[in-house]
Amino acid sequence: MQINRRQFGLGLLGFGFSACSGGVSSTVTSNSPTGIPADLRPVPNSGYDAWVASFRGRAVGQGISQSTLAAAFRGTGFLPGVVTRDRNQTEFRRSLEDYLSIATSDERIQKGRAAFARHRGTLNALEDRYGVDAYIICAIWGLESFYGERRGQVPVISSTSTLAFDGRRGRFFEQQLIAALRILQNGDITAPRMTGSWAGAMGHTQFIPTSYLQFAVDYTGDGRRDIWSDDPSDALASAAAYLQRNGWQRGLGWGGESASGSLQPQPGGPRFSTTRNFGVIKRYNNSDAYAIGVGHLSDRIRGAGPLRTPFPPDANGLTKADRIALQQRLTARGFDTGGADGVIGRNTEAAISAYQQSRGLPVTGTPSQALLQSLR
Repeated sequence: MQINRRQFGLGLLGFGFSACSGGVSSTVTSNSPTGIPADLRPVPNSGYDAWVASFRGRAVGQGISQSTLAAAFRGTGFLPGVVTRDRNQTEFRRSLEDYLSIATSDERIQKGRAAFARHRGTLNALEDRYGVDAYIICAIWGLESFYGERRGQVPVISSTSTLAFDGRRGRFFEQQLIAALRILQNGDITAPRMTGSWAGAMGHTQFIPTSYLQFAVDYTGDGRRDIWSDDPSDALASAAAYLQRNGWQRGLGWGGESASGSLQPQPGGPRFSTTRNFGVIKRYNNSDAYAIGVGHLSDRIRGAGPLRTPFPPDANGLTKADRIALQQRLTARGFDTGGADGVIGRNTEAAISAYQQSRGLPVTGTPSQALLQSLR
């Protein structure tokens, strides 16, 4: 069975890092990237070291050379934050309205239009070659790595070996680790440059290693399928090839908002009509929200306006405009919410709690109409 590129699950990006020499001892090395959270730096773990020692034999049995293994595991190690993030993914579930607020934010749209203008020649050439809408390719790039700004800093050997050792999805991540080693052995990238998200998704378009082996493209013709380079050409071509080989139909849109549409991911919100290409986008990430996000972002980059149908008030009785007003008023009072996008996340909840505490109110961290009115 073909594994979906993101079947293992990722959010809109998390990062990390690691250390274990050609032997099996875990030590912090000087080549750790800066700006990495403390829990995503390597820590000693004897169980991980023993697992790596055992894994080496299995890798050799699958055609991985000793020299590749030595180079790959030099400077790698166990990353506790990777395990924490993997186990806590189910906590993060957003409404379609919130998802689209992030996926099609004003900043992402503006940066997308600028990125498309810079790479128009490449994107249009890819559409000619693969038949995939150039704006869809750009939108995937925008959602996966913010147009290359957030490609991830975690060495993939560290992240995949940590998750394989942890065992929750051990077989899957050992497959990813073997695939990553094959990529190194093929000479497409060196181990220090093979970085990605905390779960091993790599480069501009966040391919997992098995999908890289199956779909990655050397578009520039330099002999390497380099999806990590500052030049996004190989990565964008790889995304186009992925969609083409998964059934993208040339000249057919993804769908769009429609009063008569049958797809309504959020009750009371906009309805959507979709085509077979919507299902192809879901091969990239098996989520209706993701596919709508890609489609709508591509439309906005192209110049279309926002959705016509408003979303209903949330479970707390607040519209998006209410939530934005709440964030603005809290910040104006000195309780910084980290921005005013209408999405209630941890920063806003912390700001609400701090405000409630300062007023002697029950500390719930929960937004409400009463709280909004109290901030007038």
